[in-house]
Amino acid sequence: MEDLPKPWSWEENKLFELALAVVDEQHPRRWEVVAAMIGGQKSAVDVLNHYVILLEDLQVIESGKFDHRLNFVQLDSTQSLCWTDQNTK
Repeated sequence: MEDLPKPWSWEENKLFELALAVVDEQHPRRWEVVAAMIGGQKSAVDVLNHYVILLEDLQVIESGKFDHRLNFVQLDSTQSLCWTDQNTK
């Protein structure tokens, strides 16, 4: 059985976005450079696969097939969310 890829953290995704913005698309070792910029925890293959998934997601969104409404989140207008100092630690 093939190992599942390790999930990407928020920080890794942000570094990935930054790296895509600064590394030239024509760079011969683009995915290796992007992987290094992320911190070296992802391989060039991991980075390329993540990029392909990103392109697929964008294609779905741009085609209008993505329902961006958050139908699954429903709060009664009389409910409130209270945060304490413990919630923010």
